[in-house]
Amino acid sequence: MKIAVVDDDKAICEAIAQLIKNQESEAEVCQFSSGKEMLETGENFAISFLDIAMEEMSGLELAGKLRQEQERKGWVKSILIFITGYREYMEEAFDVNAFHYLVKPIDEEKFSKVFRRAWKEVSALEEQSKKYIVIKNSGTQQKIYLKDIYYIASSNKKVIYHTKNGRFDTYGKMEELEKELGNAFYRCHRCYLVNMEKICAYSADTIQVVGGDELILAQKKYTDFVKRYMRYAKDGGIVNV
Repeated sequence: MKIAVVDDDKAICEAIAQLIKNQESEAEVCQFSSGKEMLETGENFAISFLDIAMEEMSGLELAGKLRQEQERKGWVKSILIFITGYREYMEEAFDVNAFHYLVKPIDEEKFSKVFRRAWKEVSALEEQSKKYIVIKNSGTQQKIYLKDIYYIASSNKKVIYHTKNGRFDTYGKMEELEKELGNAFYRCHRCYLVNMEKICAYSADTIQVVGGDELILAQKKYTDFVKRYMRYAKDGGIVNV
């Protein structure tokens, strides 16, 4: 697992790298003195520790560029953890879907807890990325990775897979899919199964997924959905809300 540490203070950069190594000796830690230096690698690091108050490019600006690049290239949305001495930036940090916010001087016990959660989330995502389903589409067998599915809709006797690679129609039953796909997907309405990872917003009666589509959230399922979504997040699931 490749982890980036970006801080224009060399001593702090090295200290954070050592804290990571104390947790996971096999982790590959790359240190950068600026956001520009990190961006020039063209890599999508699994976890990035970003200092906010850097001179050339702030950590918040860097985070925005990383998110844009991930969206443009279809990369997995990586985990961003901000490290700074300024609490007033906290709200802006979460605007770029920051995983956590650590205040200097860094408490080692707190760092350990945050890092273990981040590591668990990345590991869960890697495991999820290997899973796939095979469907019959236009007379051929089609492999679809679960990580690529935004949601599944039913219409008459057909089920429609809405994915990052387009739409695929086949015959099937939502009840059977719901059992097969497990806790990473939620039956928010009799006609919809949504990938928890692809949810970017929800209200009392709708769920918005990556790409902008809105699904109906059945009124009677709202309370259960919130509980399930919070449990999914706590267990290490990727959250975009």
